Amino acid sequence: MYSEILVPTDGSKAAERAIDHALDLAKTYDARIHALYVVDTSIYTSLDAGADVVIDALEREGDAATRHVSEAAEEAGIEVQAEVVTGTAYRSIREYIDDHAIDLVVMGTHGRTGLSHYLLGSVTERVVRTSPVPVLTIRLDDEDEADAADEETDADAETEE
Repeated sequence: MYSEILVPTDGSKAAERAIDHALDLAKTYDARIHALYVVDTSIYTSLDAGADVVIDALEREGDAATRHVSEAAEEAGIEVQAEVVTGTAYRSIREYIDDHAIDLVVMGTHGRTGLSHYLLGSVTERVVRTSPVPVLTIRLDDEDEADAADEETDADAETEE
């Protein structure tokens, strides 16, 4: 049923949960996992100086996130292909689906609602709405959401220092 499973990852807890589900599905269907990290350059186009530094850091983050998926897949005996690309996140995911004959996407969602969802948008939602293949969304449970919020607060505090 599924032979090529895409797992877009950003290294978050939501992505981590999606990886677990994708690996389980890959074992069940003897499928290959594709790990994809998108460096969303559209966010940083307004930076005059320093954009290169930010993009380089995001590419390193992407390498780490896709390496994590690759290691988990290899440990489970699952064939894996990993890639870091630049572009607008949901468009790059769509292009990857088309270019690699993906037949299932498994991705995490942070479950934002209200104003934060409106302001931040949702890559997952856009992929769900535009994908030509099924998209399995994995939402954080309440405990994971609280942990993720704590991590974001800690990261923001470190950035301000």
